[in-house]
Formats: sequence, C-alpha cells, structure tokens
Amino acid sequence: MPSQRALSQDAARLDTLSEVNEALAGGSSLHASLQRVLQLLDRRDSVVCGSITLLNPDTGLLHVEAAEGLTPEGRSARYKVGEGVTGRVVESGKPVIVPRVSQEPMFLNRARRRNLERRDISFICVPIATRKEPVGAISVDLPFETGRDYQGYVRFLNVVTTMIAQAIRVNHLVDAERRRLVEENVHLRDELTQKYDFANIVGTSRPMREVYTQVNQVAGANTTVLVRGESGTGKELIAHAIHYNSRRAKKPFIKVSCAALPDSLIESELFGYEKGAFTGAQTRKKGRFELAEGGTLFLDEIGDLNPSTQVKLLRVLQEREFERLGGTQPVKVDVRLIAATNADVEGAMAAGTFREDLHYRLNVFAIFVPPLRDRKTDVLLLADHFLERYAVEHGKHVKRISTPAIDMLMSYHWPGNVRELENALERAVLVCDGNVIHAHDLPPSLQTGEASGTVMSLSFSEAVEAYEKDLIEDALKTTRGNRVKAAMLLQSTERIISYKVKKFGIDSSRYRT
Repeated sequence: MPSQRALSQDAARLDTLSEVNEALAGGSSLHASLQRVLQLLDRRDSVVCGSITLLNPDTGLLHVEAAEGLTPEGRSARYKVGEGVTGRVVESGKPVIVPRVSQEPMFLNRARRRNLERRDISFICVPIATRKEPVGAISVDLPFETGRDYQGYVRFLNVVTTMIAQAIRVNHLVDAERRRLVEENVHLRDELTQKYDFANIVGTSRPMREVYTQVNQVAGANTTVLVRGESGTGKELIAHAIHYNSRRAKKPFIKVSCAALPDSLIESELFGYEKGAFTGAQTRKKGRFELAEGGTLFLDEIGDLNPSTQVKLLRVLQEREFERLGGTQPVKVDVRLIAATNADVEGAMAAGTFREDLHYRLNVFAIFVPPLRDRKTDVLLLADHFLERYAVEHGKHVKRISTPAIDMLMSYHWPGNVRELENALERAVLVCDGNVIHAHDLPPSLQTGEASGTVMSLSFSEAVEAYEKDLIEDALKTTRGNRVKAAMLLQSTERIISYKVKKFGIDSSRYRT
C-alpha cells in the first residue's frame, strides 16, 4: 500500500493541478496565465528557477513566454530548435532530467542564473506539444534532494504541459478568429466606403449635381444635417454618403426609423435604460446615441417623433448629453446627427406637433433630394443600373431595355420615385424571357392610363400592331437600322419589314448612329 507521505504528496499535486487548470481557464492573457502556473509550481515545490518557452511559428525561434528567477538577458533570449537543452527537448519531444547539475560540466543553459552557493540543483525539462506537434517546453530548477521521485515529477509536469498545450491551442484559435474579424471588419468598411462613394450615386441631372455639391461641402464638418425629400428619393443614401466621406467614416453609422418604433419604445431605443427602469429591464442597455459614439446617428422620418422625445432630443443637440431611462447621471456623447423627413415640417410646426426650436437645431444645413419627375434625365441611367444589378442577382442574361420600354419609363411620372423605379426594373428582369426588356415586361401600373396620365383605348388589332412596332424598332436598334439584318433577326423578309416600317411610320435612320 502507498505510504501516508505518498498519499499526501498525490493529494497536494491534485490540488496544484486544479489551481493550474483555474489559472489557464481564468480568461487572462496567455502570458499572465503561464506566469501564474510557474508561481503555483514555485509555491508547491520551491522552484529555484522556472521558465515556459514557446516556439514562434513565423520565425522558427524559441522565446521565453513566462519565467521565474531568470535574468533580463535570459528572458529576452532567442534560440533555434535543437540548440541547448531546451531546444533539444522541443526537437525530440522527450523530457530531460539532470538530477545534479553540478556533476554535468557540459550542461548548457543560456537562459538561467543559478544560485549555486545555496545547494545543488536538479533540472527537469518537459516538452509541450499540441496534436503531437512541439510548441515549446517547461523547465524547472529544483533544490537537489536525495531520493526525489524524478519520474513521478515528470508525470506531474506532463499533465501540466497537457493543460498548457490546450490553453495555447485555444489562444491560437481565439487570435485567429480575432484577426479574421478585424480583417472582415476592415473589408466591410472598405466595401461600405466604396458603395457610398459619390461616384456610386447614380444621376447626372442638374438637381442631383447640386445635391453632390452640398454633400461635399458638409461631409467634412460635424454640422447637423437635415435631408428633405419625398419618400423613395434616396435620403438614406445621401446620409450614408455624408458619413462615409467624413472623418467619422471608421466609426459607427447607426440608423433609427422614428416612424417604425412605437412612442413607448422610441426613448429607450434612443437613450437606453438603466436596470430596473421598468418591468423587464433586467440589465442596463445602451441606446442608439451611445452605440453611435464617435460616429453618426441617422434619424429617419424625424417628423414622426412624439413631443416628449423631441424635448430630450433638443437637449442632446444643445448640451451633447442625455440621461438613460430611469437614470440620474448625465451621459456625454460625441455623435454627429443627420435627420431626414418627407413630412411637411412647416405645417407640423404651425399645427403645434413639431417644436420650432428643434427644427432650428436640425435645420443647420438642409439638403433637398429632388423627386424623380424633376430629374427625368436620370431615369435611363438608374434603369440601366438596376437592370445590371438584378440581372446578376437573379442569374438572368438580360442585357438592355427596348426603345418602347424606355419611352414608357420616361413618360411615367414616378410617384414612388427611385424606389418605385427599382422595384419596376426588378420585376421586369424576373418576368423577361429573353435578353431584352420590352414594354409588356414592365409593371401594369406603368401601362395604365390612370397611373401614367395617358388614357388610351386600344382594340385587339391596334394592340397587335403596337407589339409588332415594338419588335421591329428593337430589331432595327440591334442592327443599327439595317432592314435586311432586322428581317433575318425576326425570321421575316426585307419586303415585309419595309412595308411595316412604312405602315408604322418608323424612322430607320434614327438607329444608324
């Protein structure tokens, strides 16, 4: 049976292993955890000197990650695998035991300073391996004791190194995931910056050029901006362009739709709340203002904000601070505010539903985004842009829009603005069964008199003739006005095509350039 001394020693080692496990799993940095492991070994076995040496996979060199009792030179030492005792242990994957260092004159240990005046020293070095690949070693100097169970101590250190190896593997995984997330974050920010660059906003009409000028003027400042315009004109796109072309581009862009949140939630969403502020508030929650710290907060549909929240928002704009719901301590914020509305703010102020002082605070720099009916020259550019996007997204090979379909797009008054045009083109791409979008591929709303303002009544024969004219015009456009090639494309004859051209009054020459 094991002696009482052996049982006591085993129990002490189990206690130490438990503490080592806690140190490695405690959430500290790898360096701090390994340093704590050496301190635990020192406390238990009076380690004179100890070190944990790890292999740097990038340089292929060994370095001291944690140490007890080493000189500064020893801590900063770098050496190759296979060099010195520790290097040979890492290379071979086998432990080394030197019971009495004083009797080993050829013993090399560059990284230690031994106090040989006290007592003779025993040296033990055990490899650290993850998945059978060497990653380092743990070395300890112990006071020499006659009859010390070196093999038992190596077994004990093997358990310790297994724990260390697992901690190293987890640390590498965490570091790799952190690097991946950082790279992904940088990549996404670059994508957003490119997406919302001025060059990617479609439109060359005079009203849009004025908008670009205003965005360029205000982007570099911290000025509050009020973006006004009808629904679907692209107010959020303008807000993004301001943020991603400003000095705050690397900070958060937080959006809040004031109309989408009920009055009972809007304050807690904007300003956050303290624990216990109301039933269900189990923890403190940051509001959108705090989440946007250093960046930009975009308040869409600001005209729908209730009066009580308007008062708090006014204070934030004036004092740059607020209080969380249920809190008493002011919270300072550095946030740029961009607001947007499609509402009649002047009418709301006259009716008393929107505060005049808040309007003056918001209306420092106003940008009006024109409706699509006032920028008709941009319709075709936008249509081509959406055609290309949705053809790729839906895996269709649609290349262009026919002339009659273009005429229909240009004559429509677009009450839903750019958003309606985008939806119309996505639908057209989906229903198109060829490479060209024709008039009949466009939504019915564009083809009705009530929607387009062009009331007309066609008989069956007139409708067929209109379709024939559409096909012939499209073929002539493809062949640059060449009737022979157009006839071949339509699987007809030149005589029939020429007859139809004359009948429908088609001008072939307009397609030759």
